[in-house]
Amino acid sequence: MIDSKLIVLAIYFSVLLGIGFFASKKIVNISDYYVGGKKLNYWIAALSARSTGESGWLLIGVTGMGALMGVSALWIVVGEVVGVFISWQFMAKKFKRMTDEYNSITIPDFLVSHFRSSTNSIRIISAAALSIIVVIYVSAQIDVTGKTFESFLGFNYYTGIIIGFGIVVLYIFSGGFLAVAWSDFFQGSLMFVGLLALPIVAYFSLPTEDSFISGLYAIDPALLNIWGPGGFSLINFVTVVGFVSIGIGFMGSPQVYVRFMAIENENEIERGKWVAVIYTLLTDTGAVMIGILGRYMLTKTGQDPEIVLGIAGENVLAMLLNQIMPMTIIGIYIAAVLSAIMSTVDSLLVVASSAVSRDFYQQIIRPDIDEGLLINLSKKVTLILAFLALAVALLVSVLSPERTVFWFIIFGWSGIAATFCPVIILTLFWDGYTEKGAIVSMIVGFLCVPIFKFIIPAIDGVGIYFDKLDVMLPSVLLATIAGVITSKLIE
Repeated sequence: MIDSKLIVLAIYFSVLLGIGFFASKKIVNISDYYVGGKKLNYWIAALSARSTGESGWLLIGVTGMGALMGVSALWIVVGEVVGVFISWQFMAKKFKRMTDEYNSITIPDFLVSHFRSSTNSIRIISAAALSIIVVIYVSAQIDVTGKTFESFLGFNYYTGIIIGFGIVVLYIFSGGFLAVAWSDFFQGSLMFVGLLALPIVAYFSLPTEDSFISGLYAIDPALLNIWGPGGFSLINFVTVVGFVSIGIGFMGSPQVYVRFMAIENENEIERGKWVAVIYTLLTDTGAVMIGILGRYMLTKTGQDPEIVLGIAGENVLAMLLNQIMPMTIIGIYIAAVLSAIMSTVDSLLVVASSAVSRDFYQQIIRPDIDEGLLINLSKKVTLILAFLALAVALLVSVLSPERTVFWFIIFGWSGIAATFCPVIILTLFWDGYTEKGAIVSMIVGFLCVPIFKFIIPAIDGVGIYFDKLDVMLPSVLLATIAGVITSKLIE
């Protein structure tokens, strides 16, 4: 008898491939392929942006953080909600207005037009940085795909990687950004329902004679302390700041901001704002609550949660589902996890392929290239970048068997944010920002991420604080400062 979970997944993959096929029929020109012809409505744009911004870290990583840390993991929710709100409320309309004025269809396009660049320097640097970081970030998502198939279905890790990788490449290859946006809407809706339904079902599955709060306290009092183990302290405060600063990534990351280029008009942005904010609040809170409920239901007082729930608690979602849900419903949740992963991978690959194809090849090497040929080139570049990301994921799986989903993905997310968020923020809000300042910002942000990840934490005395703070905030701050100083000092 065929496993019902596999039937559900087959239906899910068929829908995605169908979306890719129908989207391909709508592709007329390069604007259609890269930004959907700039005709997205607010529902599609908002859910596409949010599902892209969340990725596999939400269903595997954040649920695990909820299981290990309890309510203090809600600081992640605070950071994301604030970041999304600032992005849609204060930045999106201005960015949309400027990119329409410049007729930009990529981030490098926008920067070249804004700074009236007479050289290709900023185009080359931004496109190169984007391509490199995307490969790293996509490799993290591919890694989560393998872990998902392994923990939910018992598949070999590498088999899971290949299956997920093949599906996402197929529908992107055919339909470009339009396929990405439509599929992200479908996948984002699936994630939303799944993350809201499971904590409700789990809560009402609890024995009525037990007190949930007192039970959590008995397992570990720290689970109910908003500041984490031991309450308020310098190290816990730094950890909280690190969690909250994750939201900075929504204020300029290219895979998110391409939605603002693609949305039909500013009125749609105003409507989409509340969809994006409410979606973030409910899904992220749902993910943390899944972890907390899983910790309560699956572990006992005195147990090491990672022995029961896996490294970083990453198996909590799969284990909770197996305990309270029928097989068919579990199949839907596997699809939701894969949705989180694929909705990020597809966006990133399209953004990166546009950087290579349009910003390298068309704008610098062959300006007279036919649009049909450019679209075909973009598809080939997408394939090449996808295989590079696959190679990186396989390499990391061998070299770092103890890696966690949460921190692997945050590393990639921070790389994109530190490289582009200071540039986008300063470009939108400071007239004194120069092309040289933007180039320095990107280079400093790009370099700071590995430095704050691998070098600074090793310093005795202060290293532990930077380890808890992680890389996002210091990297973005230094990149911003470097850009401001350069703009003021160098004409």
